[in-house]
Amino acid sequence: MNTDTLVDRLVGHLREGYIFPDRAARASELLDARRDAYAGADGPELCERISADLLEACDDKHLRLIWHETPTEAVDEAELHAALRERIRRENHGVRRVELRPDNIGLIELTIVPEPATGGPNLAAAMQLMENTEALVLDLRPTLGGSPDGVVFLASFLFPDGEVHLSDFVEGANGPTRQYWTSAFVPGPRYLDRPVYVLTSASTFSGGEALAYDLQALGRVVVVGETTRGGAHPSIMVPLTEQIELRLPVARPINAATGGNWEGVGVQPDIAVPAADALDEACRAALAARVDSAET
Repeated sequence: MNTDTLVDRLVGHLREGYIFPDRAARASELLDARRDAYAGADGPELCERISADLLEACDDKHLRLIWHETPTEAVDEAELHAALRERIRRENHGVRRVELRPDNIGLIELTIVPEPATGGPNLAAAMQLMENTEALVLDLRPTLGGSPDGVVFLASFLFPDGEVHLSDFVEGANGPTRQYWTSAFVPGPRYLDRPVYVLTSASTFSGGEALAYDLQALGRVVVVGETTRGGAHPSIMVPLTEQIELRLPVARPINAATGGNWEGVGVQPDIAVPAADALDEACRAALAARVDSAET
């Protein structure tokens, strides 16, 4: 497929499915104006050039082209999801570490925020082990994604009831909209009236950012570490050629407290420190808060 045909196909998907019609129009104009610049490139270089232009036009880190060295065959969507779920299962549904730290500080480290239908028991078991701690640290430094329902499931342990509006997800350009509220029931003890710290890194992305952002916006946690990557928009994979796929955002979250999200800017830490120092800093903050509480 020549580059003109590729650009035409890409523009068609942008105009038809991208969540921001105004940005889709802006990107279409930019891609059309730069067709000559793409003519001498192919493979990964072409994907990089077009992806850079998409980022310039749309400021959306999820929106990009992905190059595959070998031609990809059509994959059944159900099989793809089954394979992903199996990989997540082998990773203990994202729960990498549960630990009791010195001074009775609990730690839960996640690599992904799992779907409650499959990973809920693992998250509930981790939270059960935190029941008697005096402070909780959620380590999201390695968390690269996850399920919006999983974000709600875990967040629900940190609030007293099902009356907390976390966020809305708008599908497509104009909806429909799905609201996300905390759950009136959680399978275990809630973690209330005790401080919670969330650790972030420059690698924390997507579902990990959603959990940090929503909890921070509601004043439930203190975020410690680095500004996150800044990818808020759920996306799908659209084949353009046998070796090029388009990652196309098809929904956007709107936080109930801020009216916005973290796309392009990331989650900003309350205590900014290098990611490698975030755990120690969070534990120091927890101990300082305990001393302050004892003195008042």
